[in-house]
Amino acid sequence: MLLLGCKPAKRHVEQHDIFFAIAESIRDVVPQARQFWPEGKTSLHLDAWREVTKVGNTAINVVPRTAKASVEQLFFINLGGYQPGEFEEFHYKMLISAIDKGAAITAAKQAAFFKHMGFKGATAHIDDRYGVDVDDLFAIPDILPASSKSEFSLTLSPAAPDQPEDAIHLGYFKLDSVDKWAVFHS
Repeated sequence: MLLLGCKPAKRHVEQHDIFFAIAESIRDVVPQARQFWPEGKTSLHLDAWREVTKVGNTAINVVPRTAKASVEQLFFINLGGYQPGEFEEFHYKMLISAIDKGAAITAAKQAAFFKHMGFKGATAHIDDRYGVDVDDLFAIPDILPASSKSEFSLTLSPAAPDQPEDAIHLGYFKLDSVDKWAVFHS
């Protein structure tokens, strides 16, 4: 899971998007990231990344495509919300394991962000419309690059009690310098 950033031509502020891929190392994701967001050109960079192995109490495993998929699915949800007097839409990105999109939405509505962001006339929402919408709710297998979809599946199972939380790597790193960054953050 990568948080990509760039400043496309004719824009005043940096833009961001989330990209999911399956690879052996962070440096192996770079060509896929460039293909995902070609408009980023030389300004495309990483602001954060996470190797997703655990979501809540669920272990996430990558297996060959021939393996049977899990009943539960892994979902990405982008919540949006507002605070009075702040000239900003705040976002909270979530991964949720659930049986279907409806169950994922129900779980997202329990997040502290969803409950505490927004006010009358500017409610918290699942981006990108007011109220609950599924535009920014995706089953991860649906948004993987085609090469990953054809080769791999995700299986979800109960996490071992001692399985650590995923590390979140933060920093501004140009994709050209990812090799140095990946070694430094290993």
